[in-house]
Amino acid sequence: MDRKSSKLAISHPEGEGVSLVGVLEQLDPGLPTAGRKIALILHGTLGHKDYLFQKRLALNLPLDSFRFDFRGSHESGGHWTYGGLAQDLEDLRIVVAYLAREYGYEVDLLIGHSRGSVVAFHWLCTSEGRRVGGMVNVSGRYRMDLPKYQGSFDDKGFYDWEVTVARKPVVARIYPHDLLEFSKWNTAVVWDQFPLETDVLTIHGMADQTVPAYDATLYARALGARTPGTHNLHLMEGADHNLTGKHEEVVETILEWWSSRQRRDLRSGIWRTGVRGRL
Repeated sequence: MDRKSSKLAISHPEGEGVSLVGVLEQLDPGLPTAGRKIALILHGTLGHKDYLFQKRLALNLPLDSFRFDFRGSHESGGHWTYGGLAQDLEDLRIVVAYLAREYGYEVDLLIGHSRGSVVAFHWLCTSEGRRVGGMVNVSGRYRMDLPKYQGSFDDKGFYDWEVTVARKPVVARIYPHDLLEFSKWNTAVVWDQFPLETDVLTIHGMADQTVPAYDATLYARALGARTPGTHNLHLMEGADHNLTGKHEEVVETILEWWSSRQRRDLRSGIWRTGVRGRL
């Protein structure tokens, strides 16, 4: 097979000149894409399409994939807000529609990190996501109302969060209403609206100080009793929110889990690379 990487800019209705920029990885670009399965890789807060393990994973997946920057992030246009999960969900829908319209792709796998997982869960709970085969939830938050941000608002009523994105300094302005909007996002939809046939792998660092590992057990409880769909939980000892220094393990775990799914060899339980057991 001859892999091909293509950078795409998908027009966005937010405004003229605004587009979502991503990279399409194709295993065999010479074959028709109509009806082919594709994986979507979604980054977290102030991340980007090549952040953390995402690019390495895309280059090793056994199916075509697309990873992109949400609006206002890295190369994509538009305005990013801390509480704008609904806008991220709209971005995901735009990407799915584009890939179906222009290529005939059918989404079969979603991999989300942190905020990307929260958005993926919501999309899968809609009619659009009902036929997706699998999802990987990496460091996903469930309890949205827990403290998730440290800083103080100045007399102007906002806080400027200074970070580095793709080796460039970025200032993200956060307002009190952003925190309120974020905290109201409903993650409980997974209990009764998540598709019964979609298999899920949750990966979470036990040393995560941003999203406590307990959130991963809540997803396991919500999704582990479904049938025929399964939920596997992979806890990584000593790993932080970004799985620093453990990206190879993340990729290896995802690939092994997906291979087992393709063989129809999954059952709900604790997942360890090379070893599985029931909860």
